[in-house]
Amino acid sequence: PFALHTALVEKIEREADNALKGRPARIIAKLNSLVEPQIIQALYRASIAGVEVDLVVRGICSLRPGVAGVSERIRVRSVIGRFLEHTRVFYVENGGEPEVYCASADWMDRNFFRRVELAFPIEAKKLRRRVVSELEVYLGDNTQAWTLQSDGHYQRTAPGDAPARAAQLALLEALAEIA
Repeated sequence: PFALHTALVEKIEREADNALKGRPARIIAKLNSLVEPQIIQALYRASIAGVEVDLVVRGICSLRPGVAGVSERIRVRSVIGRFLEHTRVFYVENGGEPEVYCASADWMDRNFFRRVELAFPIEAKKLRRRVVSELEVYLGDNTQAWTLQSDGHYQRTAPGDAPARAAQLALLEALAEIA
């Protein structure tokens, strides 16, 4: 009954193992909420092992990034723009054989243990590249993003001298070109 939770923990642990073996190891996730303690502990262990972790969490996030010796390799950002998004995507580098999953569940107790939720792999390489490139757009947002600090406070990002990049606007423009 907890297959999704178990599979997610196993994938995070595999990334940690890959990092310890010197293999490519990275996790990117985009979701609404992250509060499930076992997932958070697995992400902390992955960070300690050397995994780079980038999380785009629109709502509540109980994980604390940037804590010395625990979560130094974890970055958390929230992108708040025109659209209220509900995307749930999970990427693992998998030692150079990337895997990408879309899912219905946020990383919360109720989603893992009291609901029927699902995750499915994006197997087509072209679609996988597209999803990952869109995740990278969110990680590069410097106008609508807020970064979670180790003390639990969010700090608004600013472009500074760099060109302004708004993820939702960039994706709207890309979709308009397709249409």
